[in-house]
Order: sequence, then structure tokens, then C-alpha cells
Amino acid sequence: MNQTERYRLRITFAREETIKYISHLDLARAWERALRRAGVPLAYSQGFNPRPKMAFAAALPVGYTSSAEVVDVFLEKSLSPLDLAHRLASVLPSGLRVISIEEVEPGLPALQSQVRAVEYRVSVMWEGERADLEARVAALLAATTLPRERVHKGRRRAYDLRPLVEALRVEAEGADGYRLWMRLGYGSEGTARPEEVLDALGLADVPFSVERTALRV
Repeated sequence: MNQTERYRLRITFAREETIKYISHLDLARAWERALRRAGVPLAYSQGFNPRPKMAFAAALPVGYTSSAEVVDVFLEKSLSPLDLAHRLASVLPSGLRVISIEEVEPGLPALQSQVRAVEYRVSVMWEGERADLEARVAALLAATTLPRERVHKGRRRAYDLRPLVEALRVEAEGADGYRLWMRLGYGSEGTARPEEVLDALGLADVPFSVERTALRV
């Protein structure tokens, strides 16, 4: 750990509808600008182009909203969670909302290395019968394998989706369709995305929206 990284505050925040189409890089820049404007005593990286020391738990895909994003901010000087919350209240851009702030040990492992699963609510605009949708969900969960292909850096790679779907259910029904809840694997053993699950359910062409609701360690 760098000698300047004496303190570490963990911010849980929401990314709301108005900014769901910004990239992860733009999100990081928005946080950097807000923290600087708030006068937070940030710790900086070494080298010719020092950067504020921040670490996000997991990049959120463009187009998703979230009520469970987490970023660790490393500080040179002590700052209470309440003080940081007050400072951020007037400088955060619209669409970013602080949910909680807590102090954590500076030497803890990197956030990204700790995430093992991610939970989502997925709304699908589908006019089929609920019994049909629940049957598709049951068939997916009963499958031993779900061979799929994913394009990565211009190359097609085969993978098995089934081990990455830890839990899946139809959570609610509304006038415009249904809401699914899913917990998907994340990390070195593999990562799944909600649209891949929808594809496996035969709903690849159905309009949908995604909210990330939890990161599990």
C-alpha cells in the first residue's frame, strides 16, 4: 500500500435512468470531478500522470441502471463518512445518488477481486402467458449445460452459461410484461449478463431493461 493511502471510504451509490447510457470511463470521470470539487483529500497514483486512487467493484454495462454500485476512495487525510456525504450532496451530477458511505481498512483486498455474483431485476415487454415463461425458467434451471458462444475481440468463444446462472425466477407481472430476478456468477470463473439469460429463454428479441440490485462477495 502506498504511504499516502492512509484512509479508505466505501461509497455505495445509485446510477439512475438519466445517465444509464454513459460509459464506465465517463462514470469514473464524473466521480473524479465531483470528489475534486468537494475538496476531498484524495490519494494519488505515482508517475508522470498521477490519478486519484479509486476502485470500482464492477463495471456496469451501458444501458443498465443500478441501486448497488460501489466505489472505494483512498484518502491522504481522515474524513468521516458523514462529512463526505455532506460535501458530495452539492456537487454530484444528476443521476448519481449516494446511498451509504462507510470507512473500511485500507489494506483490504481490491473490491473487484471480492465480487462473486451479481443480482439483477430485468423487465421484459413480453405478451406471452406467465405459465409459459415460468416453464422456460424451469427448463433453463433443470438443464445440465447451456452451451453458448460469445464474441470477444473479434473471435467467437464457446462457454457454458448454466453454471453462471445461480438463481432465476419470475418476480412480478405487470401491464407491459414481466419482471425477472436473477443472480449471475461474476469473476475469474466466468461472468454472465442478463441478455445472455434472456437469449437462453428465447427472449432475445424482446425489449427489456436492467437494474443491478446487489453485488455479492
